[in-house]
Amino acid sequence: MNFLVTRETPAETASLAAPASGLLSGRQHALDGLRTVAVAGVFLFHTVTGFAPGGSIGVDVFFTLSGFVITLLIMKEYRATGRLRLRVFYAKRLARLWPALLVLCAVVVTGGLIFPSSGWGGQAADAIPAAGYVMNLSNFGAFGSSTGGGALSPTWTLAVEEQFYLIWPVLLLLMLRFWRVRTVAWATAVLAAGFLVSRFVLVSGGASLARIYNGPDTRADELLLGCALALVLSSIRPGSRFHGSLHAGVRRGGPFAALALVAAVFVLKEPTTPGAWFDVFWTFGPAVLALLAGLVIGSLVLRPAGLASRVLSHPWLANPGRDLSYAAYLEVYY
Repeated sequence: MNFLVTRETPAETASLAAPASGLLSGRQHALDGLRTVAVAGVFLFHTVTGFAPGGSIGVDVFFTLSGFVITLLIMKEYRATGRLRLRVFYAKRLARLWPALLVLCAVVVTGGLIFPSSGWGGQAADAIPAAGYVMNLSNFGAFGSSTGGGALSPTWTLAVEEQFYLIWPVLLLLMLRFWRVRTVAWATAVLAAGFLVSRFVLVSGGASLARIYNGPDTRADELLLGCALALVLSSIRPGSRFHGSLHAGVRRGGPFAALALVAAVFVLKEPTTPGAWFDVFWTFGPAVLALLAGLVIGSLVLRPAGLASRVLSHPWLANPGRDLSYAAYLEVYY
């Protein structure tokens, strides 16, 4: 199941042969630190909600960061070999993520059987959509009655990411077969805008909060904006005018975006009842949060010597984000 990329233009062939930029080589430790901070936000939201009512935006940051990182991984292999071994790609994702999820499902089901009166009681049926990465669809009733609010309901975020991982590599490689990387970046941004429009249609049509909150389509723009950023950064030449413009932009916008996200953790409360603020937030809010997260990510990558990058690259923040973020993310809910 190897997806071979053929019919490259001479310019693309030269690009593939060229050495990778600093962006495409080495691990971005500051992004590992950002993962830790995002998990901390979700933890605060679930433990001291009144103190951090907006801590759930850690999920929005995760979505944008996931789109960014997965696209960089694809681009590294594409630049090096001209293809992506899809079978290996999917096997690695499954091997990394599925075992911990299965353990979580087993613990919840076993705990519910032993202590049926606990919050985990009667949740055995939910293990199937959770383990199958379709809990987001189950939460808004795609398979019958809604399962929202169950012990395994929070696995909807994992489902959104896995569904995206299933489609995005194939779509990206198809676009790369015919277009230059920068053109693909623009096309990805346009696609993200299209999903924002589709969310506007849903919100305007009175769709339920469960549908808006859990939909793979209603979260796609957050992931795609991260993908578009990765494509833009992987297409620039260090020292070029475009690189200088981006560097200047994130130098000004990065700190503002970081402060806005931190402030949102403590003051933003996602609306849950219909009204004008509900319509505005759920139409534009996810995209705005993703753009802010993208500015922070761009700043960390383009300014590795900046204060924020150095702080987030500290082993106390980077190591948990690299080694424990997924496990910690699962534990936050349970």
